[in-house]
Amino acid sequence: MQIAILGTRGIPAAYGGFETFAEELGARLAERGHHVTVYGRSHVVPAGIERHRGVRIRRLPTIRHKYLDTVVHTGASVLDALVRRFDIVLICNSANAPFALVPRLSGAKVVLNVDGLEWQRGKWGRVGRTYYRFCAWLAAQLPVVLVSDARMIADWYQREHARQSLYIPYGSDARRADPGPALGRLGLDADHYLLYVSRLEPENNAHVVIEAYDRAGGLDGLGMPLVVVGDAPYATAYKARLTDLATTVPGVMLTGYIFGEGYLELQSNCLAYVQATEVGGTHPALVEAMARGATIVANDVPEHREVLGPAGAYYRRNDATDLARVLADVVAHPDLRRTYSAAAAARAQGLYSWDHVTDEYDRLFHRLVHD
Repeated sequence: MQIAILGTRGIPAAYGGFETFAEELGARLAERGHHVTVYGRSHVVPAGIERHRGVRIRRLPTIRHKYLDTVVHTGASVLDALVRRFDIVLICNSANAPFALVPRLSGAKVVLNVDGLEWQRGKWGRVGRTYYRFCAWLAAQLPVVLVSDARMIADWYQREHARQSLYIPYGSDARRADPGPALGRLGLDADHYLLYVSRLEPENNAHVVIEAYDRAGGLDGLGMPLVVVGDAPYATAYKARLTDLATTVPGVMLTGYIFGEGYLELQSNCLAYVQATEVGGTHPALVEAMARGATIVANDVPEHREVLGPAGAYYRRNDATDLARVLADVVAHPDLRRTYSAAAAARAQGLYSWDHVTDEYDRLFHRLVHD
């Protein structure tokens, strides 16, 4: 089959979950003999890269703006895809719903991965929230296949719009990395730091994690640093707030983005991983940390309960005091960490492997093309 994946920043993955999704799914589909093209943005995908892991790359320009970057690039991508006669076009992000019918003009079958309830994110103003709500409504009206990576998102579309959304989870692999250059560069020792990874936006609650670390005694009380990995291109005010907060709490390290092998190394060797997000569907970093056998401490929200289940510790929603208590508990009890680590790895292997995800998409694509 000729398959296009669009609506992401592109591959090689160097930003977030949808980019990793496009790379991991695309590469595995290519290994199975499909011809896969991933569309990427010219300011993200390095010039000169035409193929990556067996996947063809199409770099197209866009407008670098908080509200225009995604939709302008997707608009250009669907027009480009028209002349290439794809059998399947997989569009990522419900924000791209207005373009979902365009590939059908060339006979392609369209699948739209709707992601989470994006309008709940604090980074969007009134215009952004209104647009995302409109796109969720529109997606439910379109004659395309909707896919959700969380059951609670699929349930939302059924409840609010009486529209079925096929559940296919986000994936992970069980690769782990020994301590190496990433830890060395940051001056970290294996099993001797706490880790938080996310885009630095208010609803992802990095500030709550730093406050909890401080309340637990920080570097003196917990005996190890807190490593905060991430960035966000448009949340400048919030990032400034975090920087100011971190300067008052010894032991907090703000690293910016770390991708690829460095990210793998950090997740594989942390003493505990904190998942503090509160909105969205399945969070990729959580699934990846599970697969690497991390001891996970999670914000108690339905999204995390669905993914992590009993394989980790929870703290009361957005409660820095309770998070401080849980952090102190997992630091003090290695037997508890070993139990959580084994449970998380087993759950990820059973429910969230990339091979399983690829199986599900492969079956869906074959059904759409041949029915």
